[in-house]
Amino acid sequence: MWDFPDRGDWATHDGRYRGNWSPYVPRNLILRYSKEGDMVLDQFAGGGTTLVEAKLLRRNVIGVDVNKDALRRCKEKCSFHWESNYNVYLKYGDARNLNFIPNEKIDLICTHPPYANMVKYSCGLRNDLSQLEVPEFLEQMKSVAAECCRVLKPEHYCAVLMGDLRRNGFIVDLSFQVMQIFLDAGFRLRETIIKQQHNCKHTEKWRDLSVQRNFLLVAHEYLFVFKK
Repeated sequence: MWDFPDRGDWATHDGRYRGNWSPYVPRNLILRYSKEGDMVLDQFAGGGTTLVEAKLLRRNVIGVDVNKDALRRCKEKCSFHWESNYNVYLKYGDARNLNFIPNEKIDLICTHPPYANMVKYSCGLRNDLSQLEVPEFLEQMKSVAAECCRVLKPEHYCAVLMGDLRRNGFIVDLSFQVMQIFLDAGFRLRETIIKQQHNCKHTEKWRDLSVQRNFLLVAHEYLFVFKK
């Protein structure tokens, strides 16, 4: 279990991009599963947290997103001076089709996809997976997993943070369904880490509803570490 009550505010990190993960998560993953000079990929770059950590830890990193506003934010977050010969590459693209990355080019995938349409990161943006209901989201994640397997080097690692949803009073086990998709794509499951959630924007709202309707709050996510 990983528990980081402190949000992490070093370098250019902040919590203003809704749904971004704590920098402690990619920092621990990058330190454990890669070495200096490696190429890291985050194909759901979002607020740029993974990219900042990769730069700080002297890795090369590719950040991909379908949202140009997100990429502009990533550029701003990574613009700080750092004594490093390694690079941050930003690419407007789709996680389901990484055709600009050659086969077996990546040393570590470290990514935090949307949880279907729990948080919509754009307003009707084409190819944004956060616009999709659960069944279609899961179907599209098959292509995401296949591309992860294609671009990752053999015997290297792919880390994916995924949470569950509550719909109509019942849990939708999105995390474990995504886990199975990656296993079906050819990965092996190296670690399952439970990450406790903190500082969620709508916690107060859901706490009140949980009392009224007698259900437990979802207060954790699953971090799956796969090996190719």
